[in-house]
Amino acid sequence: MTGAQAFAKINLALVVGPLRADGKHEVVSVLQRIDLHDDVELEQTSDGDVVVEGFPEDTLVHQALQSLTEASASGSGWRARIEKRIPVAAGLGGGSSDAAAALLLANAMLSKPRASGELHELAARIGADVPFFLRDGPQLATGDGSDLSPLDLPLDFAVLLALPEGETKESTAAVYGRFDERGGAAGFEARRAALLEALEAVERSRDLAALPQNDLTSSPLSDELERLGAFRADVSGAGPAVYGLFEREGDAERAAQELRGAGRTWLTRPVPGR
Repeated sequence: MTGAQAFAKINLALVVGPLRADGKHEVVSVLQRIDLHDDVELEQTSDGDVVVEGFPEDTLVHQALQSLTEASASGSGWRARIEKRIPVAAGLGGGSSDAAAALLLANAMLSKPRASGELHELAARIGADVPFFLRDGPQLATGDGSDLSPLDLPLDFAVLLALPEGETKESTAAVYGRFDERGGAAGFEARRAALLEALEAVERSRDLAALPQNDLTSSPLSDELERLGAFRADVSGAGPAVYGLFEREGDAERAAQELRGAGRTWLTRPVPGR
């Protein structure tokens, strides 16, 4: 089997707008990989079937491999194995990252690999976050989240992830539904402009603190992380995972100790582009 690491992501900012004609929401988000990762292994078979082992809940890897086989008319089958480390349904993009890793591995095995633009289109049909994981480095995601532009951001900080004890994620649809019910899209253009203006001013890691907070959801754990020394803390995606950014890894380690009993924690680092 050939393998790859499938990294988690955090949303350094997430601004959400109105529903689009395609039923998705307009978004502007800053996406950054972190070094918490799943392992994805893949081998090509000749029976035409797609089999995914190690993670019974998977749907995205299976869909990605099936879509690639159909698009390439290769008749190939695939056997994938996933070793999960990224918490499931936490707002960290683990399923999307696994799917992107499988796409890249499978495409490299084809006798006629698909072009990067074709892979992007396939990935976007699987999920809005999947195209991000086909690329390196931080990205600005716009449209439904699959339109991507590279960003040059400072990455000299530690990331403390926290998953509150006993808290489970509602469906993404439910989170967006509550956003719509409260009229959350109002003022989208102003928030979008504020995000882009704050991005333009980023020169050092601490400047990321000026990015607007997550439009979809919030958590009291963000305030606790800031009390413990994070220069920025927020919910990632639709949650419930919360991250804190720290200038010094030692401060992040001490914060993790303070949060014992409040939930699971992971001390991570941003993954730079190649």
